[in-house]
Amino acid sequence: MSKNITLLAALGLVVLVAACAREQQVEEFVVVEPISQEPVYTGKYK
Repeated sequence: MSKNITLLAALGLVVLVAACAREQQVEEFVVVEPISQEPVYTGKYK
C-alpha cells in the first residue's frame, strides 16, 4: 500500500511540473494584408 501512495504522489508531482512548464506561450503576430488595391490612374479621362 505504501508503494502505491508513493507512486501516486510521484505521478502527481510529474503532472504538476508538466502543467506549470506548459504555461509559457509564444506570442503570435498576425499580419493583415489589404483585400483589394486602390484603382490606378490610367489617364483615360484627361
